[in-house]
Amino acid sequence: MEARYPSESCTTLTDLVLTGETNPLNNLFGGELLARMDRAAGIAAGRHSRRIVVTASVNHVAFNKAIPLGSVVTVEAKVSRAFRSSMEVYIDVWVEDRQSGDKTKANEAIYTFVAVNESGTPVAVPPITPETPLEKERFDAALRRKQLSLVLAGKMKPDDATELKALFI
Repeated sequence: MEARYPSESCTTLTDLVLTGETNPLNNLFGGELLARMDRAAGIAAGRHSRRIVVTASVNHVAFNKAIPLGSVVTVEAKVSRAFRSSMEVYIDVWVEDRQSGDKTKANEAIYTFVAVNESGTPVAVPPITPETPLEKERFDAALRRKQLSLVLAGKMKPDDATELKALFI
């Protein structure tokens, strides 16, 4: 299977924060943002694998900045690493100042998707070749995150988590 680049999976969704999507403080509901991130990440994973994909886990979410009513919100998702049938997708969320056009990073997340066939059985996905320094950093970190997840789930012995061990040696 031929490797693909993260840029090939890049997905950008831009939308306004409307009244029905806000909490009593007039900020975007966290659940609404999670749904937007899930949609963007799912499209990115599908672009990479060219298969049906399902959300396997939400590995990390950081709600660093409130997103107020009326804001222009951009969700950017890219596959950061591909494993056998799973893909880690890194998501950045930006808020745009409507007057200046300046964008500020508000939130980020990491989701894992699995490619499946029509009967829901996991299928292999192409490897990924990072190009930029940020893509390489996220690619390397994805393996450590996967090893940590496997160790915590009891699916990998700590001694076998070589990338994690390397952080402490």
